[in-house]
Amino acid sequence: MFSWIKSLFGVKEGGLLVVIFALGVLLSVFSGKVRLPLFEVGADGVRQRVFVVNESGERVPAVMEKNKFLNAQNLAQLAKDTSFIAIMAVGMSVVIIAGGIDLSVGSIYALASVLGALVFQHFGPNGAGASASPWLGVSLGALACLGTAALCGFINGGLIVALRVHPFIITLGAMAVLRGIAFVVTKGQSVGGFPPLFRELIRFETSGGLSLVPLGVMLLVAVVGWIFLSRLAAGRRVYAIGGNELASRFSGIRVEQVKLGIYLLSGLAAGVAALLALGYYGSASSGDGQGYELNVIAAAVVGGASLTGGKGTALGAILGALIIQMISSGIVILGIDQNFSQIIIGTVVIAAVVLDNVNTWLAQRRLALASGAKH
Repeated sequence: MFSWIKSLFGVKEGGLLVVIFALGVLLSVFSGKVRLPLFEVGADGVRQRVFVVNESGERVPAVMEKNKFLNAQNLAQLAKDTSFIAIMAVGMSVVIIAGGIDLSVGSIYALASVLGALVFQHFGPNGAGASASPWLGVSLGALACLGTAALCGFINGGLIVALRVHPFIITLGAMAVLRGIAFVVTKGQSVGGFPPLFRELIRFETSGGLSLVPLGVMLLVAVVGWIFLSRLAAGRRVYAIGGNELASRFSGIRVEQVKLGIYLLSGLAAGVAALLALGYYGSASSGDGQGYELNVIAAAVVGGASLTGGKGTALGAILGALIIQMISSGIVILGIDQNFSQIIIGTVVIAAVVLDNVNTWLAQRRLALASGAKH
């Protein structure tokens, strides 16, 4: 079975799937049981609690014991929590593959959230545009959120290309500037009161009460990222620049244009995640996305993106984000002090980088031995 996985996804993704499976088994075995309420769909189509009569003749809510990790509600929650980071991790992977880095994704997420939230609030039940078409409010709010994020990414790329400064410096400055703008715009207050239609679209639930829209969008982004990186010439240019930028220039690749595009994509991915979060949580503030930079970069690196450039996949980014989220969720499920969460995630990132360096060294050694054998 493992050989089939390797042939389908590649060695790196096959290894990630094995890690995810192992984590799932460990969490299922050691998480214990939890008592969850039972629900049913009534004749009117509304989901409602199930009640039973106990030995004393009292009517009490019905409950069922389920595995704390391996149950539909928890897995749906895991998918939802993973989706926000995973979507941004796909954009981050594209940047890292090209040999760059983007430390501003959390701040782009925050600014896009609050500006989109202000537009949604304007068309909300208590807003000045409440009488307008709900679809108009939803469309303009989504456009404001996605457009802001894409513009921020474009500006990042433009400054990196124009000033010829390392992306670490530009995006580090942008991280502070963009979050500061978000704070000034909102005065540190939360923004809510969105059109009901918008929240209904994002929080659409199955008959079992599972919200699958974030998961669906995450899978769509993964497919688009896979097509871009592995099936389009633009994606091959991204790998070429990350592998050897100087050689790419001599081969005729317009490096500046590619760099501009990858940072725009990174910003747009943060905007998609922000839009989903707006619909799911129903509010936004300048503090949203705090610390997302670490988790997004961690997901990309754990997923196989090499910080030296030239390596990584969209699927790897998704799986890396899932591993990071499973670790975070496992800490909660197992009752471990959550203060250890960042320590564990940081350790996982360091381990992933070390493993990548070891693999690179082994590959170079094999190549040198093979070259020596020919001579």
